[in-house]
Amino acid sequence: MSAVRAAGEHGLLVETGSLALSHRLDAALRADLPDGVVEIVPGPETVLVVAPGADRARLRARLLRELRRDGGGGPVASGPEVVTVPVVYDGADLDAVAELAGISTDEVIARHTASELVVGWLGFAPGFAYLTGLDPRLHVPRLGTPRTSVPAGSVAIAGPYSAIYPTASPGGWRLLGHTTLRTWDVACDPPTPFSPGTRVRLEAA
Repeated sequence: MSAVRAAGEHGLLVETGSLALSHRLDAALRADLPDGVVEIVPGPETVLVVAPGADRARLRARLLRELRRDGGGGPVASGPEVVTVPVVYDGADLDAVAELAGISTDEVIARHTASELVVGWLGFAPGFAYLTGLDPRLHVPRLGTPRTSVPAGSVAIAGPYSAIYPTASPGGWRLLGHTTLRTWDVACDPPTPFSPGTRVRLEAA
């Protein structure tokens, strides 16, 4: 059951219970932004709404109305927007992923590029998008010991998700390759091409 709870001095946390409902609530709020809301942060089972100075009771009532009128369905893809990501499949873990999945490296690449990926949410680091829709055959565990540094642009998988490291950072995801597409640049507006619901198409380069 969905619930709305206080989150600090300026926020309300909506417990949606599913990524699909998080996406639909996020889309509904952005289409008609409530007064005072400065940030909406969808997650896999929550949506954080930050609204300094807003009438909290009024905002809570709006959130509950949106939850009641929700008609179900799948995750929302943000319109026709598709971000195409060229990938060079030369990752350090490509062979290990193939072995874990019981398939060839060529099939790993084919299944990865054929996956219908959608940005579920952003987290871990600025611009780090958790991409849902990964082919189930490629659901492999994280590394037992994370790397101390993963280069920016690394394309990786872990569990049911794929991702692109936006900046160099430690990380335990399995590396399939890399892309030259910059997914985090503070000089750009917005600084990342990804937002919840964005569809992502991978192309072997």
